[in-house]
Amino acid sequence: MKKLFVSGFPLGITEMELALLIAPYGDIETIKIVRDKKTKKCKGYAFIEMKDSEGAENAATSLNGQDMQGRELTVNINPELAGQSPSVHQTTIERAAVQQEETIRISPRITRTENEKPKRPRRARI
Repeated sequence: MKKLFVSGFPLGITEMELALLIAPYGDIETIKIVRDKKTKKCKGYAFIEMKDSEGAENAATSLNGQDMQGRELTVNINPELAGQSPSVHQTTIERAAVQQEETIRISPRITRTENEKPKRPRRARI
């Protein structure tokens, strides 16, 4: 599964319109148009997961730079997930677990690492 990064499309586009644009190149797994949390307006970019890498590469090469309602599309394969196996994500989780083990609990409210003084929680201001 490959993840595409798509930007530059009109801000009023819907998931269905974006799916119709990408669908001729391969099967789409998910579409996520990024929106502002408060206003729910489109931020102008989206992430699309495609089932096969061939379809993702075809979509990226064909649609990148194409004009859509007066705006130029940018379609790239997301480098964050391209070519990575689940083991890479597992090592990141393992590193985080090791960092947590290095923290020493003095009490439920006070924690410190081996090289620093104990940190007490701040008092609540009234």
